[in-house]
Amino acid sequence: MPSSDSLAVPQHIAIVMDGNGRWANKRYMPRLLGHRQGVSALKRCVRACAERGVGALSVFAFSSEYWNRPADEVSGLLDLLMLVVSKEVPQLHAQGVQVHFVGDCSGLSEKMRNALLAAEQLTQANSKLVLNVCFNYGGRWDIAQAAAALAQQGKPITESSLNAAMALSHVPDPDLLIRTGGEQRISNFLLWQSAYTELYFTDTLWPDFDEASLDAALLDYAGRERRFGKTSAQLQNKDKAPC
Repeated sequence: MPSSDSLAVPQHIAIVMDGNGRWANKRYMPRLLGHRQGVSALKRCVRACAERGVGALSVFAFSSEYWNRPADEVSGLLDLLMLVVSKEVPQLHAQGVQVHFVGDCSGLSEKMRNALLAAEQLTQANSKLVLNVCFNYGGRWDIAQAAAALAQQGKPITESSLNAAMALSHVPDPDLLIRTGGEQRISNFLLWQSAYTELYFTDTLWPDFDEASLDAALLDYAGRERRFGKTSAQLQNKDKAPC
């Protein structure tokens, strides 16, 4: 594991957890078993992030486009979410993890909405790690809902006001976005928040993503120069101690 003393640790990591279905297909298993293995990978990742001093972890669990997938897979994913809430949230609470379910909940059943709300209320005082589970989420939806909320309140739509109305306004923008599974796109995830995010792509399928995979991403991130529009010379001059 990289030493947090020698490497810059991102305050907020976002992950597109891609490859569950392909992981299962390679083993001639139903796709839903791949998603179940993905939950195990997420549990490992949560622990590893907390151990490495990461403050927030946001994961793309269910895109708003997933409703277009086969009905049995969608139904299985919804059932899996309920299983995770009932079995895993108490463990996350014991680990000091604060859980948020981020996305459009209007299409979910009342039972599911109540379960998600209860999980958030149970963990709201925890501070070891903030875990944002983005479910029925899309980056375009997030921007649209923020603009609509401001318009309804009669507030001007500015960069600052939009930022405050976004669904993840309770955490800073991600420093690092990891996508597993070999694809090199962000697929409508955190479009607004990723303006200056460092992107890291790996061929590792999500169920196989482990502590070593995370450390490889952190090592790569530590070698990036984050300029935020400035030049390298400006950053170097800022870091120089005054005479």
